[in-house]
Amino acid sequence: MVAAVRRNVQVLLLVLSGAGLLHISLLTDVCLRFVKEGLRPALVLSGAALVLLGLVAAARDGFPYGRRPPAGGRDGDGGHGHGHARGPGIAWLLFFPALSLLFFTPPALGAYTAARETGAPAEEPVRHFAPLPAESPVRLTLTEFRLRARQDRSRSLEDRTVALMGFVTPARDGGWFLSRLLISCCAADSRAVKIRVRGAVPPAADSWVRVTGRWHPGEAPEEVAVDAEMVRPVPEPANPYRDSAPPPTS
Repeated sequence: MVAAVRRNVQVLLLVLSGAGLLHISLLTDVCLRFVKEGLRPALVLSGAALVLLGLVAAARDGFPYGRRPPAGGRDGDGGHGHGHARGPGIAWLLFFPALSLLFFTPPALGAYTAARETGAPAEEPVRHFAPLPAESPVRLTLTEFRLRARQDRSRSLEDRTVALMGFVTPARDGGWFLSRLLISCCAADSRAVKIRVRGAVPPAADSWVRVTGRWHPGEAPEEVAVDAEMVRPVPEPANPYRDSAPPPTS
């Protein structure tokens, strides 16, 4: 009977884990809080494989296990009615991550991570910057704004109003940064892009905002700043790790 319970647990873990992966990668965008967009198909295939393995195991021997004795009157324990196979008790803890994928939506990395990254992100030198569009404000990603502020010798940002989007990261001196976290593969390799915001009261940490303002030149080499003219809240994007420009205002 003990062996039957263990086999029931194995099947449930397979199906729950697979269903959780399908839930976060196929039915919702939660997987984008862990990995980059290109890995979504691999998560869908993995989830489908786990569910299929669990269903095949259940169909092969009957589920729940132990509701009927196998052919020959034996249940895998030599006919004595109790099993001797032992599995690690800690395996029960796998139920928690499996269930969390189905019923709990963890937040993406945010201000806590960005505030603890003190070094400036590595930047590739840019030889030529395309002219900025004539629209005002000019909608830019944080990466493009930072590159133009630091490397554009024509100073194309000067006297231009820009619109940027990111989440709020408090600074140690009482100010704040507009931040984005970028990933190469998954959240574990995230790196922060931060723009100092001047002239505006800091909103709540981790809140997503759209900042309209002008480049503030003359900062330290590792810091880029913007003088804010307007700050307003915006919804968190579906993919928080993709450095995107704010959408056009209606």
